[in-house]
Amino acid sequence: MAQNSTDSARITDILDRQRAATNTEGQPSAELRRQRIQAVIDMLVAHHEGLVEAMDADFGGRPRGYSLMNDVLGTITSLKNSRDNLETWMAPQDRAVFAPYDQLGAKAHVRYQPKGSVGILGTWNAPLFTVLSPLAGVLAAGNRAVLKPSEVVPRTAALLAEIVDASLDPDVVAIVTGGPDVAELLTSLPFDHFVFTGSSSVGKLVMANAAKNLVPVTLELGGKSPTVIGLSADIDAAAFRIAVAKTTNAGQLCVNPDTTYVPRELLEQFVASTAKVYAELLPTIEGNPDAVSVVNERHAARVDGYIDDAVARGARVEIAPAGAMPSEGGRRPLRMVVDPPSDSVIRSEEIFGPAMVVLGYDNLDDVLAEINSGPRPLALYYFGTDAEEQAKVLDHTLSGGVTINDVMMHPGLQDAPFGGVGASGMGHYNGREGFEEFSHARAVFEASAVELRRDWGVLPPYADGFYTAMASQVTP
Repeated sequence: MAQNSTDSARITDILDRQRAATNTEGQPSAELRRQRIQAVIDMLVAHHEGLVEAMDADFGGRPRGYSLMNDVLGTITSLKNSRDNLETWMAPQDRAVFAPYDQLGAKAHVRYQPKGSVGILGTWNAPLFTVLSPLAGVLAAGNRAVLKPSEVVPRTAALLAEIVDASLDPDVVAIVTGGPDVAELLTSLPFDHFVFTGSSSVGKLVMANAAKNLVPVTLELGGKSPTVIGLSADIDAAAFRIAVAKTTNAGQLCVNPDTTYVPRELLEQFVASTAKVYAELLPTIEGNPDAVSVVNERHAARVDGYIDDAVARGARVEIAPAGAMPSEGGRRPLRMVVDPPSDSVIRSEEIFGPAMVVLGYDNLDDVLAEINSGPRPLALYYFGTDAEEQAKVLDHTLSGGVTINDVMMHPGLQDAPFGGVGASGMGHYNGREGFEEFSHARAVFEASAVELRRDWGVLPPYADGFYTAMASQVTP
């Protein structure tokens, strides 16, 4: 794709200026890092109303309270956690010195130093959070950043660019806007780290571009997060929590439950209970300001296409609330696709919308085998009180994170890492692990004043007994 020379010159200039500032400043103090994080918090506090209005307009319907909760408060929580803990994270860590130097007064420690300039590419479904929450760890680690919000939400991206330019020092945090051509340009430059949130297909492009300059990457890519309901589960309680999740951002979240496995004898109870709860939460869809719209026509058509394909292949679809599909706009009811054939598109593609696959099962081993046969998911959920079964699910699957007896809760942990594994991503942010992700762990050895290697006979010219002395230490 052709790249705009103006964009190229601007982004290259930003990177050059940030790199020069990094080299001049050296490692920023804890107080300076706190000030930089606080500037971002203050920016969000001052401009939160305009930002939530922009998100509402970009989605064609997104409750302002939800945008405040998810994007503004979620981001501020991450920023405050980093602000309040960075001094502890920054502290050098003493490490053991190997013998015999440990007996001669040598010392060692690990110090965490900034990598430099970090490119952060966000996505549309959480347009503030996916750009500014990783920034918390980036700034705590002493880095600088260039932000690139998603072009799918143009009003939000434009307003964020305006307030970042007005509120933050571009030599510390700068922002660029544009489409895939700008993202391609950004990821082709020799940054010191990239953070990308989005689809696996684009994640591969980001990683390929980054590899040209050997830039490390943090990729948060989502996936078909499975939910396993055990026989010991409270079905109505599980249905309630899953229904709540499906109303959340209309299912347009990377950790939203995608496919739910239910014991076959409990399947109808689960479907009916989920539909009941969903209809209580959103008794109408068309024109309901509490219902989040699918972000644009293309994504709405994509989800509708998954449903149409499943129906054409003989699947049953239960709709909540019951009734006709909306005649206009992007709001959609919850559509539960029950036992679709394995070749249905919805069985292989991430839904990322107000729909869900529900599969009845007879044997838990078959469920685990199916989960393990696909790409590693970003999230996995288990409902049940059987400790042995719970352990089996955790021990025989691999996912980015897990929530037990609820869904979508573990990403909110500030003192635990959030990220994927395999096809759902690599690396993580949140808490100390996020700080370490964006830091270079630098080993430092402080030698003692005593030099005994010549006396030990381990320097040339080697004494006759050198080989024998070394061989005597080759022990099991």
